[in-house]
Amino acid sequence: MPESGFKEIEHTADWALQVWGPNLPALFVQAAKGMNALAEVKLEEGERNEHTFSFNVPVIEGLLVMFLEEILFCGEIDALGFDEFDLSIGNGYHLEAKVLGAPIASLAKEIKAVTFHNMDIIETESGYEVVIVFDV
Repeated sequence: MPESGFKEIEHTADWALQVWGPNLPALFVQAAKGMNALAEVKLEEGERNEHTFSFNVPVIEGLLVMFLEEILFCGEIDALGFDEFDLSIGNGYHLEAKVLGAPIASLAKEIKAVTFHNMDIIETESGYEVVIVFDV
């Protein structure tokens, strides 16, 4: 199995991803890439857009949900998608993010929300894993 990645897993009504990475920033990046893959996001060629944001939350799962929701929000409000991610996660679950992307050229299926349903980020021998359920 590769050091970082994601794969779609079966879920009765919504979409779910199993995501893994050697550290928390890599886990978050793979979660964003997996979410884009599920929705089949295609970006326009050409000019790149940069978006920066930061969050503080008391639990790591909340930080992941807020990060993914920010990406969804930018897609919904500004029609921007992101495919390059520079993240740092500090003590107290503080996220600093700089993301690069472009206007969304096409989107096969809309993701309405990122849920907390059975979400539990666990530390493993090789890094971190999580299952994320998306409301579609």
